[in-house]
Amino acid sequence: MAQLNLTLLVTFLSLFFSSVLVKPSFANHNSQTMTYIESFYTGTLCQDLCIRCPTKYVTNYSIIDDPQHLAHIALSVSLSRALHTRGYLLKISNELNAMKKDKEYLTVQDCTNQTNDSVDQLSQALKELRRFNKHGSTVNDNMLWHISNIETWASTALTDASSCVYSFSGHRMSKRMASIKVKAQNVAEVTSNALALFRRYATRYRQASARTTKKP
Repeated sequence: MAQLNLTLLVTFLSLFFSSVLVKPSFANHNSQTMTYIESFYTGTLCQDLCIRCPTKYVTNYSIIDDPQHLAHIALSVSLSRALHTRGYLLKISNELNAMKKDKEYLTVQDCTNQTNDSVDQLSQALKELRRFNKHGSTVNDNMLWHISNIETWASTALTDASSCVYSFSGHRMSKRMASIKVKAQNVAEVTSNALALFRRYATRYRQASARTTKKP
């Protein structure tokens, strides 16, 4: 029930922000927020894509200058994309099964399972991030344990999304298969950037912990 509620919540937020808050041009967004987002994503994989994603969650009246908030948004975007892709895969899987296209069906089924795992893992990462954020600025072993958990969940989600992409190898494939590969690739890209973003956010706590450990 908790998993269902989380899925419904993320889906609702994705639809709400897409229909109400998305602006036609980045120029409409608060310049301070845009500058902060761009600076934080500098050097990440698919930088342009992953600057576009969080800006869909920003209004003219919002200011995001907190890495904690941005890390949460990045993981939320990844989960939203994974949920959307899972829904699409389930639809295609049912169609292929009805058409008795066994080879394509099995490939899509594998990808569906991998994407479903990514959804579960990203959900766990977000839950762990909420627990992590409750510690505030306090640095202790428990906080480092939360960091490790989040990185593990997000990294595993990335591995599953990438495995789905690799299952569609070669250049000759149907439009249906090519579409699935593009969607899976998108999940992998935004998850890769969310993981990189969280690691940057977590660096300050690791450094603070290291300084504390070195004290006599």
